[in-house]
Amino acid sequence: MKKALVMIVSIALFPRLLVALEVDLEDLAGKQWYGLYLGGEKAGYASNELVIEEDGDIVFTEDARFAISMAGMRQDMRVFSQRTYNEEGELRRIESQITDMSGTNTFEAVVEDEVMTLQSTVGGEVQVEELPAPSESLGDALKHHRLVTGEARVGDQITFSLFEPMQAQEIDGVSRITGVEERVLHGVETKVYQVETSLDMSTTDTPLSMESVAYITEDGKTLEDQMSLITMRLEPEELARDVDYTNDVIVSNAAMVDAPIENPRTRERLTLHIDGPLREEHLYNDARQSIEEIEDGRFLFEARRANEDSIEPPSLPIENEDVARWLEATRFVQSDNERIIEQAEAIVGDETDALKAVEQITQWVYENMRTSFSAQLSNALDVLDSMEGDCTEYTVLFVALCRASGIPAREVGGLIYVDTPEPGFYFHQWAKVWLGEWIDVDPTFGQVFADATHIKLSEGDIFEQTMLLPVIGQIEIELAENEDDAA
Repeated sequence: MKKALVMIVSIALFPRLLVALEVDLEDLAGKQWYGLYLGGEKAGYASNELVIEEDGDIVFTEDARFAISMAGMRQDMRVFSQRTYNEEGELRRIESQITDMSGTNTFEAVVEDEVMTLQSTVGGEVQVEELPAPSESLGDALKHHRLVTGEARVGDQITFSLFEPMQAQEIDGVSRITGVEERVLHGVETKVYQVETSLDMSTTDTPLSMESVAYITEDGKTLEDQMSLITMRLEPEELARDVDYTNDVIVSNAAMVDAPIENPRTRERLTLHIDGPLREEHLYNDARQSIEEIEDGRFLFEARRANEDSIEPPSLPIENEDVARWLEATRFVQSDNERIIEQAEAIVGDETDALKAVEQITQWVYENMRTSFSAQLSNALDVLDSMEGDCTEYTVLFVALCRASGIPAREVGGLIYVDTPEPGFYFHQWAKVWLGEWIDVDPTFGQVFADATHIKLSEGDIFEQTMLLPVIGQIEIELAENEDDAA
């Protein structure tokens, strides 16, 4: 959930903050303020600023800050982005920073001679790569202003692209006018357009799009923008920056139940009714769980607890082309780093049985990590240094250690039942490993075979985790025991 939240701020807020810009660039200089809301509760603020430099470069700066709590612990996170275009509107530079309790991760991209050089610093590790220059231009930044000004009508649309340095790829999108109304703003009757935007964030494994709805005045000013659980609202600076840490994202986004579930960690089966905006990409059906829509917006969830009798584990290292990509290192899962490799070797030793190796890694992470709640962009190296965090940190370290040991592994997101602070299903991350078939593993609870209360709604790395955002805080769950459910 935390990584997905950062992705939404990084990808979605910046381009839509720019819609307040006017056609005449000389009139664009200045700063605007926005309140940020999660699930309707104040959670932070953002500002955007345009500067035209003496050499003619156009610099857009966006600075979003979250001030929330997690299980009563105050958390701060900052997402900073600055984009520079030359006089011809060509993208020249992107600087992006994510600052949280663990420190600052930076992403710097420079475009020269049709080549983008991207330098990423995550967990203190610097990575430099060269990529083709993206197609993003000043016109993409001004897309919504271009859409609504002039003789705009319902049905008009515009396409755009946005380079995301955190993921080192360009994202395509389309914005479309879907409604128009008259509002009185500051005593003046003003035309306001409803604009729906869709971002294509599909990956190799998963088709994925993110939708948002913005309300924009005829002169291009954004009044409000809603994407998943985040709402951005134009406000005076004093009001925007008034945040008091009362939004506890863990409790406010959970799906509470009327009565405790008996023996949640050891029960063999579980049957639930789930009500909420689940889409096709959330309906994971495998050997452990099934989710079936039984009527509009209502789903039947059934799960069972797996065990080692159901698999025949391969020997290490695992070599299979179909799952080879889940052995690769990434910016946040630095499984090729020497320190990660050394720790994996110290845990696994000479063990060649893949299941036993997974058991050893699971136990080591479970016994050595210290649990604390943190709003941060997690990566394996930082977690190895601190050995502290919540389910996100447990999982990213576990996945890195597995990959370093030759075991394909990936992150999984969804819900899990716990009794405290109140009985309910809370958003959670765990992992899955390939042992001849994919097996769900939860290092946070020390479970080599994840229990039946895990509801899987997404899987994969950071882009795939954004699938959770449209359903966070939108789900209701009730127990629907079958006669076969056994405690």
